[in-house]
Amino acid sequence: MRTSAEIFLLPNGTFFVEFAVFVFIVFALTKWIIPPINKAMEERQTQIRTSLEAADVARTQAAAADTERRAALDEGRRQAGEIIAQAQSDRSSIVEEARREASEAAALVTVRAEASMNSERASALASLRREVGTLALTLASKVVGESLADDARARATVDRFIADLEAQANGASN
Repeated sequence: MRTSAEIFLLPNGTFFVEFAVFVFIVFALTKWIIPPINKAMEERQTQIRTSLEAADVARTQAAAADTERRAALDEGRRQAGEIIAQAQSDRSSIVEEARREASEAAALVTVRAEASMNSERASALASLRREVGTLALTLASKVVGESLADDARARATVDRFIADLEAQANGASN
C-alpha cells in the first residue's frame, strides 16, 4: 500500500499541473490585475492628497477672509459711530441755530407789533382829539350861543383840556 505522502507527491502528475496553474495565476495577477489596481489606488491617493492640499489652501484663505471681514466690520462699526456722533453734533448745532433764528424772528415780530400798536394808538389818539375837540367846540357853541369853531383861542383851550385829561390818566395808571 501506498502511504499518504506518496499519494500526494505523484498522483498522476497532478502536483505539477496544480503548481503550474498556481504559478500562472500568480503571474497573471502580478502582470494584468494588480498593476491597474495599484495604478488606480495611486491615482486615488494623488487625488486625495491634492484635495487635502486644496482644502488646506481654502481653509487658509477662509481664515484670511474671515479676518478681513472682521476687520471690515470693525472699521464699519467705527465709521458708523463717527457718523452718528457727527450727526448728533450737527443736530445740536441745527437745533441751536433754529432756536436762535426763532428767537430773532420772535423779537422782530414783537418789535414790529409794538411799533404797529404805537402807531395805531397815536393815530387813535389824534383822531380822538379831533373828535373830542370838535364835540367840545360844538357843545361850547351851544352853551355860549355863538360859533367858536374858527377861534384859535378856543382850540388852544380844548387842546390844553385834553392834555390835562391825559396827564391825569397817566398819573392814575402809574
